[in-house]
Amino acid sequence: MQSQSQKRYYSPQFSALAAVSVRRLAWALGSSMPAAVDHMVRLLPSLVDPAEVCLSCRDCSRCSSCVFQIHSASKKDAAGVAVQ
Repeated sequence: MQSQSQKRYYSPQFSALAAVSVRRLAWALGSSMPAAVDHMVRLLPSLVDPAEVCLSCRDCSRCSSCVFQIHSASKKDAAGVAVQ
């Protein structure tokens, strides 16, 4: 059985554009490509409405680990109050 730190996640193949761009971002950040992708993921809630992502989610088993859940919690609470 794998521990949490050894768990493997699905890793899609990057397009040529994505691979080249992430590599250059990693160089600019002085980090690895996985760290650069992590940085980009953390910025996503500023580009995409977290509430929309949460409403479209098909897997609520990892909400506590999701960058969108953290940012949309207050929006969900507000939506729940508005509906009641």
